[in-house]
Amino acid sequence: MEFLSRAQVVTALGATLLVLIVLDLVRRRRLSEDYSLLWVVSTVMVAVLGFSTPLLTSLTHALGILYEASTVFFFGLGFATAMLLFLSVKLSRLGQDHLTLTRELAFLRLELERLRIHPPAPSESGRGTPGRESA
Repeated sequence: MEFLSRAQVVTALGATLLVLIVLDLVRRRRLSEDYSLLWVVSTVMVAVLGFSTPLLTSLTHALGILYEASTVFFFGLGFATAMLLFLSVKLSRLGQDHLTLTRELAFLRLELERLRIHPPAPSESGRGTPGRESA
């Protein structure tokens, strides 16, 4: 039976703590489900790599990396880069939406000012009771 190293125990505790934090943030509606899925999947991947020493070793050799810790760091850096790109896309979309809403608000304010300065004339068809003829 293979014993867990100190690094594997720290990885397991860190992954468990991160999953609990993410789930608590989702529960309190401070993190949307979209983002929480990314965080949980990445944490599970780190936990699997941390606990499966043969998998980590074979993956390290397949990638041509010298140390297993460098492999975990490599995947962490890749995840951080992907998250930054994902958040940049979201931020760009929100900026475009903000600009569109600002323009629409400006047009509505302009129209409101025009209506205040030049109110529409009352129409003649609105007089009297509908359906009845006045005598």
